[in-house]
Amino acid sequence: MFFHKKDLIHDVNIKEANPRYAQLLLEQFGGATGELSAALQYWVQSFHVENAGIRDMLQDIAIEEFSHLEMVGKLIEGHTKNVDQTDAFKSTLFAVRGAGPHFLDSQGSAWTASYLNEGGDVVRDLRANIAAEAGARQTYEELIKLATDEGTKQTLVHLLTREISHTKMFMKALDSLGKLDDPFFGNIQPDETVDLYFNLSSNGGKDERGPWNSDENFEYIADPATHSKA
Repeated sequence: MFFHKKDLIHDVNIKEANPRYAQLLLEQFGGATGELSAALQYWVQSFHVENAGIRDMLQDIAIEEFSHLEMVGKLIEGHTKNVDQTDAFKSTLFAVRGAGPHFLDSQGSAWTASYLNEGGDVVRDLRANIAAEAGARQTYEELIKLATDEGTKQTLVHLLTREISHTKMFMKALDSLGKLDDPFFGNIQPDETVDLYFNLSSNGGKDERGPWNSDENFEYIADPATHSKA
């Protein structure tokens, strides 16, 4: 059961409407990194989770993402309202689709469920969610750089902030499962190559090294062509 309270979770105030900017905002309404994608992804994932606490967290965050979708929709509505006779409006997707938000990204591609990343394993899903939040955060950062309306910018900073908050929650959930930095999950045991690092690229004969190929967790194979396949 859902109840919709007609109060935004965070105020949206626009002083200078800009329909061209509104078209960019569509990326966070009907785009791959947008709020609709996040809300549906987390909500569906919650049905796969037996852990009551993590299920509750996923549903809480999913509902918050729906409230963020509402905020982005209000931003798009405000930036396209009462400007339909301007050249700026006529040069955008709204000239054909009409004012307000649509299930399109900033380039006019329709939203698709292929944007969703859920697979029925809580560890896999939480890691996918961290990546999703990172994608949304990056999009918001670019939108903030392009924003000229101060009220719009303040709203976007709030949305970016909540992406960081959600990332922290997903990381804590993984940590509670002992899987924050453990690559192993599922029931299939890896084979004997699990700790091998194959040097398959070179930079003028210079091999780059780092903790991903040089600490005690890895055996560095400098020349994979001569490495035994047995």
